[in-house]
Amino acid sequence: MPVLVIGADTPLGATIMKTLSSRDGEVRAFVSDAIAGVRLKSLGVKVAVGDISDASHVGAAATGCFSVVAISEAAVDNRERAFASTANDLVEAWSEAIADASPQRVIWVQYPDTPGPSLHAPEVLVVEADGFELEELAERVTIAEDAASLDNLI
Repeated sequence: MPVLVIGADTPLGATIMKTLSSRDGEVRAFVSDAIAGVRLKSLGVKVAVGDISDASHVGAAATGCFSVVAISEAAVDNRERAFASTANDLVEAWSEAIADASPQRVIWVQYPDTPGPSLHAPEVLVVEADGFELEELAERVTIAEDAASLDNLI
């Protein structure tokens, strides 16, 4: 089932993409960095390159996905954003875009000092990033994405 990673061009996103792209199934990435997009395409990933604050573009990329993984680090890093002036605005736009796309599962990777989301999906898991190495976080996200149900993980 399709999975979208928002912020796939962050260090954690790249680590998650390596794991997800090695499995069967459609993997999508939403990135701002076109060079990262080219690298991801070489892994067989479907890539949307655009302004990460453009909620309509994020929502279109998430349409038809079973899971959406959103990496909050991408809301506060130094990338250009034309549609959101603050990290809170960006997270709100992502939350609305994800809700409009109606995935079954949302996995939100919450970094310290980043705004939290208001998510509405049948299954939601917030993974706290504080204190974990990238590989550990990527493994936690992949386990959640692979799980038959998040009920056993919460």
